[in-house]
Amino acid sequence: MRIEETMRLLLFLAFLVVPVLEIWLLIQVGSVIGAPATVALLIADSLLGAWLVRREGRRAWRALQTALQSGRMPDRELADGGIILVGGTLLLTPGFFTDVFGFLCLIPFTRPMMRRLGSWFFERRIKNMAAASPYANLFPPSPSSGFPGADVPPQGGGRVVHGEVIREDRDS
Repeated sequence: MRIEETMRLLLFLAFLVVPVLEIWLLIQVGSVIGAPATVALLIADSLLGAWLVRREGRRAWRALQTALQSGRMPDRELADGGIILVGGTLLLTPGFFTDVFGFLCLIPFTRPMMRRLGSWFFERRIKNMAAASPYANLFPPSPSSGFPGADVPPQGGGRVVHGEVIREDRDS
């Protein structure tokens, strides 16, 4: 099964399983605390989430501006902004299951865990895409790149000559 087909299957299952899980969880919570209390809990959860998205979004924006003004690459700040966006989106969907993951993306002390999880996921995805690329054999990765197949010598059977390139200035 190709990577694209696997991702389509996972997305299909996610869009099928998550709503069913949310409905089941809403019914379970509603049967324990009652329908009005469940609706009130969902509204309170949404208001708290909106306040947290606004606060953390402003904090991430200020951190991004500070990083840019200092001339530093804002990789962590951009990742935090993306995670806050994902958390806000998860909080927009009604239900408790997605709200838990939304709050994990928004709370400052759990966001680094989510950042590492996202980094791991995207690194894996990029490595798989690079390995499956039809151009993967044209430019074999160096052994230090960490990509699959990097330790395999280039095809063609030619000798590898290790050396150093020294450029001389024409002015001297």
